[in-house]
Amino acid sequence: MRAFRARRTYDHRHDDARPWLFAIAVREIARHHRVEQARYRTLLRSAHDRGEEELADRVADAASAQTWRKPLVEALAGLSRRDRDVLLMIAWADLTYEEVARALQIPVGTVRSRLHRARQQIRKSLPDELALELA
Repeated sequence: MRAFRARRTYDHRHDDARPWLFAIAVREIARHHRVEQARYRTLLRSAHDRGEEELADRVADAASAQTWRKPLVEALAGLSRRDRDVLLMIAWADLTYEEVARALQIPVGTVRSRLHRARQQIRKSLPDELALELA
Protein backbone atom coordinates (compact mmCIF):
# COMPACT_ATOMS: atom_id res chain seq x y z
CA MET A 1 0.00 0.00 0.00
CA ARG A 2 2.84 2.40 0.80
CA ALA A 3 4.38 1.83 -2.62
CA PHE A 4 1.06 2.36 -4.34
CA ARG A 5 0.48 5.60 -2.46
CA ALA A 6 4.02 6.77 -3.28
CA ARG A 7 3.91 5.71 -6.93
CA ARG A 8 4.13 9.31 -8.14
CA THR A 9 7.57 9.63 -6.50
CA TYR A 10 9.10 6.80 -8.54
CA ASP A 11 11.84 7.92 -10.92
CA HIS A 12 10.84 6.44 -14.30
CA ARG A 13 14.38 6.80 -15.63
CA HIS A 14 15.10 3.46 -13.91
CA ASP A 15 13.90 0.31 -15.64
CA ASP A 16 13.82 -1.81 -12.50
CA ALA A 17 11.55 -0.70 -9.64
CA ARG A 18 12.82 -3.33 -7.20
CA PRO A 19 15.37 -1.10 -5.45
CA TRP A 20 12.71 1.60 -4.98
CA LEU A 21 10.27 -0.99 -3.67
CA PHE A 22 12.84 -2.50 -1.32
CA ALA A 23 13.67 0.95 0.04
CA ILE A 24 10.00 1.30 0.94
CA ALA A 25 10.02 -2.19 2.44
CA VAL A 26 13.10 -1.37 4.53
CA ARG A 27 11.33 1.67 5.98
CA GLU A 28 8.23 -0.41 6.70
CA ILE A 29 10.30 -3.11 8.39
CA ALA A 30 12.03 -0.49 10.52
CA ARG A 31 8.65 0.91 11.55
CA HIS A 32 7.41 -2.59 12.34
CA HIS A 33 10.56 -3.27 14.35
CA ARG A 34 9.99 -0.15 16.48
CA VAL A 35 6.40 -1.21 17.19
CA GLU A 36 7.50 -4.77 17.95
CA GLN A 37 10.18 -3.57 20.39
CA ALA A 38 7.59 -1.45 22.18
CA ARG A 39 5.35 -4.52 22.50
CA TYR A 40 8.23 -6.55 23.95
CA ARG A 41 8.95 -3.85 26.52
CA THR A 42 5.26 -3.81 27.48
CA LEU A 43 5.24 -7.60 27.76
CA LEU A 44 8.28 -7.55 30.00
CA ARG A 45 6.72 -4.89 32.25
CA SER A 46 3.51 -6.90 32.51
CA ALA A 47 5.39 -10.16 33.22
CA HIS A 48 5.57 -9.24 36.88
CA ASP A 49 1.79 -9.07 36.99
CA ARG A 50 1.31 -12.55 35.51
CA GLY A 51 4.11 -14.22 37.40
CA GLU A 52 7.69 -14.84 36.41
CA GLU A 53 7.26 -18.63 36.19
CA GLU A 54 4.51 -18.45 33.58
CA LEU A 55 6.65 -16.15 31.44
CA ALA A 56 9.71 -18.36 31.91
CA ASP A 57 7.73 -21.44 30.82
CA ARG A 58 6.50 -19.70 27.68
CA VAL A 59 9.98 -18.47 26.83
CA ALA A 60 11.48 -21.94 27.35
CA ASP A 61 8.85 -23.52 25.11
CA ALA A 62 9.46 -20.99 22.36
CA ALA A 63 13.23 -21.34 22.65
CA SER A 64 13.19 -25.11 22.37
CA ALA A 65 10.88 -24.97 19.34
CA GLN A 66 13.09 -22.49 17.54
CA THR A 67 16.61 -23.48 18.46
CA TRP A 68 18.39 -21.36 15.90
CA ARG A 69 15.95 -18.52 15.55
CA LYS A 70 17.04 -16.76 18.71
CA PRO A 71 20.79 -16.65 17.90
CA LEU A 72 20.03 -15.47 14.38
CA VAL A 73 17.62 -12.77 15.52
CA GLU A 74 20.06 -11.63 18.20
CA ALA A 75 22.88 -11.54 15.68
CA LEU A 76 20.77 -9.48 13.28
CA ALA A 77 19.55 -7.25 16.09
CA GLY A 78 23.16 -6.59 17.05
CA LEU A 79 23.86 -5.03 13.68
CA SER A 80 23.36 -1.38 13.01
CA ARG A 81 20.21 -0.65 11.06
CA ARG A 82 22.28 0.45 8.06
CA ASP A 83 24.38 -2.72 7.99
CA ARG A 84 21.32 -4.93 8.53
CA ASP A 85 19.42 -3.23 5.68
CA VAL A 86 22.27 -3.92 3.25
CA LEU A 87 22.67 -7.52 4.41
CA LEU A 88 18.96 -8.32 4.12
CA MET A 89 18.54 -6.62 0.75
CA ILE A 90 21.38 -8.68 -0.68
CA ALA A 91 20.68 -11.97 1.12
CA TRP A 92 16.87 -12.08 1.01
CA ALA A 93 15.92 -9.75 -1.80
CA ASP A 94 18.77 -10.94 -4.01
CA LEU A 95 19.54 -7.39 -5.14
CA THR A 96 22.89 -6.52 -6.69
CA TYR A 97 25.26 -4.11 -4.96
CA GLU A 98 24.27 -1.46 -7.48
CA GLU A 99 20.56 -1.97 -6.82
CA VAL A 100 21.07 -1.75 -3.07
CA ALA A 101 23.13 1.41 -3.56
CA ARG A 102 20.32 2.96 -5.57
CA ALA A 103 17.63 1.86 -3.11
CA LEU A 104 19.49 3.29 -0.13
CA GLN A 105 20.98 6.23 -2.04
CA ILE A 106 24.55 5.39 -1.05
CA PRO A 107 27.71 4.62 -3.06
CA VAL A 108 28.40 1.03 -4.11
CA GLY A 109 31.60 1.06 -2.05
CA THR A 110 29.53 1.82 1.04
CA VAL A 111 27.29 -1.14 0.24
CA ARG A 112 30.37 -3.37 0.03
CA SER A 113 31.84 -2.15 3.31
CA ARG A 114 28.53 -2.41 5.18
CA LEU A 115 27.98 -5.92 3.89
CA HIS A 116 31.49 -6.97 4.88
CA ARG A 117 31.07 -5.50 8.36
CA ALA A 118 27.65 -7.13 8.78
CA ARG A 119 28.98 -10.56 7.78
CA GLN A 120 31.89 -10.28 10.20
CA GLN A 121 29.64 -9.25 13.08
CA ILE A 122 27.15 -12.03 12.36
CA ARG A 123 29.91 -14.66 12.37
CA LYS A 124 31.31 -13.36 15.67
CA SER A 125 27.96 -13.30 17.46
CA LEU A 126 26.65 -16.73 16.43
CA PRO A 127 27.41 -19.96 18.28
CA ASP A 128 30.26 -21.83 16.55
CA GLU A 129 28.05 -24.67 15.27
CA LEU A 130 25.61 -22.25 13.62
CA ALA A 131 28.37 -20.08 12.18
CA LEU A 132 29.82 -23.20 10.54
CA GLU A 133 26.44 -24.08 9.02
CA LEU A 134 26.11 -20.60 7.54
CA ALA A 135 29.67 -20.37 6.21
